[in-house]
Amino acid sequence: MMIEVFKTNVQEVEQSVMIVGKLLEHFPNSAINFDLEDCDKILRVNDSKILNHKIIELVNSYGFHCEVLH
Repeated sequence: MMIEVFKTNVQEVEQSVMIVGKLLEHFPNSAINFDLEDCDKILRVNDSKILNHKIIELVNSYGFHCEVLH
């Protein structure tokens, strides 16, 4: 399994729940969660194969910024 960490601008718990749900529709075998307490509003994705560009594209499609955290 791999873990990828993304920086987002998601602020609200309701937003994070919606985004996790949408991501799980595309990546049903992933473990996905947000850490909204972190200053970078971290999105963590744990899966055997992570498609960074697809995750970023999906989060962006809901009006949120998302980038790989280096």
